Amino acid sequence: MSFMDKVKGMLGQHGDKVTKGIDKAAQVADSKTKGKYSNQIRSGTQKAKDATERLGREGGQGGSGNGGGKGPGGA
Repeated sequence: MSFMDKVKGMLGQHGDKVTKGIDKAAQVADSKTKGKYSNQIRSGTQKAKDATERLGREGGQGGSGNGGGKGPGGA
């Protein structure tokens, strides 16, 4: 199992926690910059959530291969 397969699997199981972490990080960044970059932070936050959701769905499908790497018994 490749590293990305493991990440996808974890996102499939814990995507809600990751999403909450993304929101928390966005709030901290927005606070630290005093709202100066709110639009950019909001955009980045949405892109991160979209990627998390997409990878979580891929991980939830049970994995359809090993990402082109060498599988068990491969040399």
